Amino acid sequence: MRLNTIKPAAGSNKARRRVGRGIGSGLGKTAGRGHKGQKSRSGGFHKVGFEGGQMPLQRRLPKRGFVSTTRDDTAEVRMSDLAKLPVADIDFLALRSAGLVPARAKTAKVIKSGKLEKAVKLTGIATTKGARAAIEAAGGSVA
Repeated sequence: MRLNTIKPAAGSNKARRRVGRGIGSGLGKTAGRGHKGQKSRSGGFHKVGFEGGQMPLQRRLPKRGFVSTTRDDTAEVRMSDLAKLPVADIDFLALRSAGLVPARAKTAKVIKSGKLEKAVKLTGIATTKGARAAIEAAGGSVA
């Protein structure tokens, strides 16, 4: 093999389309741009979404609502679910292993829903004011 004989595989390099190079090429005269109009002229373009001066669709439609991107980051845990756990020291990993917190959640928050009879010790878990009061009333603690 010699370096001066190396060629690309047959059909791998396709010649680029040369427009505006005479009638015989099939792309002479208007060069594939058609006749007249903004897009046939040099510099003729319009913004994405432009509808010729008509009010664009994205401005005609109403803006509705808001969806937080972090809504799935915090999981809510009921106090009645804490009562069912076999351990007294509860952290985020204990909640996840018990199946009370989904895998996509990054934090957990205890809400006052249901009753808590036993004393539990929470570490690294947020609580509502009512849930904190109920946990401390049952002899537990929140750290």
